[in-house]
Amino acid sequence: MRISIRHLSTCSRLRSPRSAVPIRLRYTHQIAKPLLVLGIESSADDSSASIVSSSRENLSLVTISQHSENSAYGGIHPLVAQSSHNKNVPLAIQRCIRQAGVTIDDIDAIAYTRGPGMRGCLMVGEMAAKGLAAGSGKRLIGVHHMQAHALTPLLTERDPPKFPFLILLVSGGHTQLVLAKSQDQFEILLDTLDSKIGDVFEKAARALNLPHSATKSPGAILEEYATQPPLPPYDTTPLPALPIPLSVGEAVHKRAFSFAGILSSLQRRISQLPTRGTETDVGLTEGDQRDFSRILQQAVVGHLVFKLRQTIEFILNKDLETPGKEKLGGLVVSGGVASNLHLRTQLENMLQEVSGGSGRPRGEGEGGIRLFYPPISLCTDNAAMIAWTAILRLQADSLLNDPYDLPVRPKWSLEDLYDDVQ
Repeated sequence: MRISIRHLSTCSRLRSPRSAVPIRLRYTHQIAKPLLVLGIESSADDSSASIVSSSRENLSLVTISQHSENSAYGGIHPLVAQSSHNKNVPLAIQRCIRQAGVTIDDIDAIAYTRGPGMRGCLMVGEMAAKGLAAGSGKRLIGVHHMQAHALTPLLTERDPPKFPFLILLVSGGHTQLVLAKSQDQFEILLDTLDSKIGDVFEKAARALNLPHSATKSPGAILEEYATQPPLPPYDTTPLPALPIPLSVGEAVHKRAFSFAGILSSLQRRISQLPTRGTETDVGLTEGDQRDFSRILQQAVVGHLVFKLRQTIEFILNKDLETPGKEKLGGLVVSGGVASNLHLRTQLENMLQEVSGGSGRPRGEGEGGIRLFYPPISLCTDNAAMIAWTAILRLQADSLLNDPYDLPVRPKWSLEDLYDDVQ
């Protein structure tokens, strides 16, 4: 007689009460199956679906962007974006399941972006997730979009940051410096008073009449122009730098970001260019576009890094005055603008300077701050981070299952995480 029993041992021998004949029991190893979660992201203009396992394996990721649609409007048009999601979200789900080589029966839970984001866009992903969960009997998990960005390095890094760590969230919808105390407890240290950094890049690209692209965002196109060499007449006379907000006088002590003034300064400079053609036509040459892109990027990144440095130095000095306090486990930079190479370079230089010129950010080895960047494909909005965050929530609460009547939250602070879920 052969019996299979869940046990850590390999075998044992017992005697049957009816016979002196030994009975051999075979014990087989039972390894717990990793959780598989299907994530859906539709908070803005990316329709994304992904399947991720609790063993930190990304089985599939399909993201369909709307750059070509956006180019006709100079930015995201909410109704057009929602209509595109209606078409693209089902396609992304179908392709990601096929790519992963699994079926819906293999999935343990369906996760979706509950907020923040554009209401109509969020609702497309929400209804897709709720429909799948209801039809398949799987658990349903709503995820905070910015929490997912913050926790991406716990999926992608071989040696992920330890709590507490800092997160710089830089995108079209957010510009924040956040302290992650745990996976579900966050404190916003810096926020923007006005425009978000990604929004400024997008509006500046529009003001400079930069070319549209079906595959790249306006911010990525502006970065390309900013890094190209100058053209006449500015190859010998560089353009004056744009003023950096909150960097002089009493305002220097204000703990906040402010980008609207930089954009206004750029628009004012453009309007002062001599007209070419008609009286109302301010003609921008390619040389103008390159140089204005460069000084815009320098001012925006310069302001961001300046305020970030102030806050990090304050935290480090405070830590030194508090014996036994936990040191920062790193600085995570996430969001669409995290792919900007100029920003990355300036952040690395700043941390080296904070270390006192040692060439290594303080906190790295000797308590310095390590920089963490998700892969560029996971810096922008994606469903892998949504699925991964759902996995972390499920591991913390194995009974977690959001109700179907839970509404989306277009505006949702990280400090109010899941405060309406029982």
